[in-house]
Amino acid sequence: MKTKTLKKNKVNVVTLGCSKNLVDSEVLMGQLKGNNIEVAHESQEDDFNIVIVNTCGFIDKAKEESINTILDYAEAKRDGIIDKLYVTGCLSQRYKDNLEQEIKEVDSFYGTFELPALLKTLNADYKHELVGERLLTTPNHYAYVKISEGCNRTCAFCAIPIMRGKHVSKPIEELIKEVSKLAAQGVKEIMLIAQELTFYGLDIYKKRSLSILLDALCDIEGIEWIRLHYAYPSQFPMDIIETMARQPKICNYLDIPLQHAANNVLKAMRRKVTNQDTRNTINEIRSILPEIAIRTTMLVGFPGETREDFEELKDFVEEMRFERLGVFTYSHEEGTHGYKLEDDVPEEEKAQRANELMEIQQEISYELNEAKIGKTFKVIFDKKEGESFVGRTEYDSPDVDNEVLVDATKQYVPIGEFVHVKITDATDFDLFGELA
Repeated sequence: MKTKTLKKNKVNVVTLGCSKNLVDSEVLMGQLKGNNIEVAHESQEDDFNIVIVNTCGFIDKAKEESINTILDYAEAKRDGIIDKLYVTGCLSQRYKDNLEQEIKEVDSFYGTFELPALLKTLNADYKHELVGERLLTTPNHYAYVKISEGCNRTCAFCAIPIMRGKHVSKPIEELIKEVSKLAAQGVKEIMLIAQELTFYGLDIYKKRSLSILLDALCDIEGIEWIRLHYAYPSQFPMDIIETMARQPKICNYLDIPLQHAANNVLKAMRRKVTNQDTRNTINEIRSILPEIAIRTTMLVGFPGETREDFEELKDFVEEMRFERLGVFTYSHEEGTHGYKLEDDVPEEEKAQRANELMEIQQEISYELNEAKIGKTFKVIFDKKEGESFVGRTEYDSPDVDNEVLVDATKQYVPIGEFVHVKITDATDFDLFGELA
């Protein structure tokens, strides 16, 4: 007697938003693999029957991208291309009730802390022994490491605490275990990420403990670069910079989102820092670690931001000459303190201000890059793209910063390896070089 063959489930995980979301997807995939469920990340094949969309709910553009992605897969389900569609992440956490009403094709919605429930739906168990085990979506030589979850800050423009809750640090021993496993897999560079790095340890150790964690991670064999992302400028703990200066494995790189420079805007944003405070912090950081590359982000078009405020921000950026800078336009997010204010800067004006600021940064970046011509840097290469090997110095994070390009028609560079490169040419956001 013939029996019906049951097709084995294959899951495709689609990730939207930030690197913190990416880590969540990697953990989910690690759990699925541990349950012997076949899983892929953003697969281009058509052999999967289950899709999990890990959404972002941070700002309007990110929310729009998340909704469009869900709708695309909802259509695929209606057409019988996939069997099941699940949605998780920040957008789901924030708008679950609305989404359930609007997109009926989704089988279930899950919030940011409902991984065990999502696994159960897939007939999988949450395996505690797999904590720290991840299925990397990045190249094998680098990985993001989330050291805490949530945020206790009350910035007026930010909805993250609504979606991610209060600040919760991971214990040092857990992080040592996680990074040791990554190093054993061949990871050489780790990016420490959190909503607020400088708060690390306050909840579990009753003191800021990032420096203690850094010292512990520097002892792990195989890890060569450690990079710091998302440090809040208010009452910035300088012992972090002193540790960076002392530990050669820690990249001379700090991501410290400043958001603005005009005092009245900073106050309205509830940033708990002034223009002068910011200057003092940046100047002190640079005095301790002159070689540091400071990455920052600015937010333009916040309610009440006048042209004078914006001109002050432009002057500040010109004066401080940040090595790396990104610009966001303000998004009016319900549930935030900013939502109570009138969103009075027109969208066209927001975009214009963002462009003006990036033009200034473009010029600064070009001048800083030009100064690197003739110098030699330690570079890690991430990929081959067209006729170029693409790498980064310690002053650059993947996907957001400058790249170093080596002509693949003339020289061979092994991917995932550190190589010394002499810079021969520069543009505003790229360096060109040859093996030293």
